[in-house]
Amino acid sequence: MVQQAVLETGSEAAPARPRVGFLGVGWIGRHRMQAILGTGAVDVAAIADPSPAMAAEAGKSAPGAQQVATLDEILDLGVDGVVIATPSAMHAEQSIRALERGVAVFCQKPLGRTAAEVQAVVDAARRSDRLLGVDLSYRFTEGMRRIREVIGTGELGPIYAVDLVFHNAYGPDKPWFYDPVLSGGGCVMDLGVHLVDLALWTLNSPGVAGVTGKLFAGGAPLQDPASQVEDYAVATVTLETGAVVQLACSWRLQAGCDAMISATFYGTQGGLSLRNVNGSFYDFTAERYRGTSRETLAVPPDEWGGRAAADWASRLAAGERFDPAAEHLVGVARVLDSIYGR
Repeated sequence: MVQQAVLETGSEAAPARPRVGFLGVGWIGRHRMQAILGTGAVDVAAIADPSPAMAAEAGKSAPGAQQVATLDEILDLGVDGVVIATPSAMHAEQSIRALERGVAVFCQKPLGRTAAEVQAVVDAARRSDRLLGVDLSYRFTEGMRRIREVIGTGELGPIYAVDLVFHNAYGPDKPWFYDPVLSGGGCVMDLGVHLVDLALWTLNSPGVAGVTGKLFAGGAPLQDPASQVEDYAVATVTLETGAVVQLACSWRLQAGCDAMISATFYGTQGGLSLRNVNGSFYDFTAERYRGTSRETLAVPPDEWGGRAAADWASRLAAGERFDPAAEHLVGVARVLDSIYGR
């Protein structure tokens, strides 16, 4: 009868928007919620956080959402997707539990503490045929988008060197970041994951031939990775193309500014670089180099912080299922494992 009525009137009811739950709504979780709400593509069905104050604050943006206590309670509501912003040790297990219930996942980085954990999540997404996204947000800056586009044209010739830097003058404010069991590692896991992702994503996921790394804690070589996490790291990644990627990252470096962030790609016919402006965590310029001259590709302002989450929500609403590109996440995790000597 309903189908017949639709045919007679020539109109169709708008498809229902996906219902999404949010697990963890601290600062990052709330920011991602705002970005997802801004798409208008999904509805917030549920919010869960150990802090009633945090949950209540998030609820102001989604007054129709149910306040629940656990991931299982979110899943029991029959949601279509879940956004996970919890401590790193929980990411893989929570993502797998959601995917096995047929629920799409958008997870804060890192997706797992090891390549084995990340592979298990990707495998779960493939089996359930559900969309999997990770908040690797720097690839969504306008500057990195332009850089990847130019490299993709081949205009720079073969890319043979990549230099990556992420120094944070501060450090995480939550104790679990400094527990290797809970975090999986220090500044490499927190910041280096972005650098490795940018290099491999920009170069279209090339094979990795070798990795070496050196970790420091408190200004000395890291002695006991079972009880300490690194606060400074350098690494060299050799790609199967012959290109070499060098990266450095740190917490609490005496660098004279809040942050030093850059990703520079050198080819035989020119170079490209993304750099933060005046120590900012948010403002970036992108430039193209030709010999001693330079051309500006992107400048602030650029509201990029929530684009990864918004992209996932829009793709979920469009009905997208498992994306084989998620296997890239495993490649990134394997590089991190190698830096840690795992």
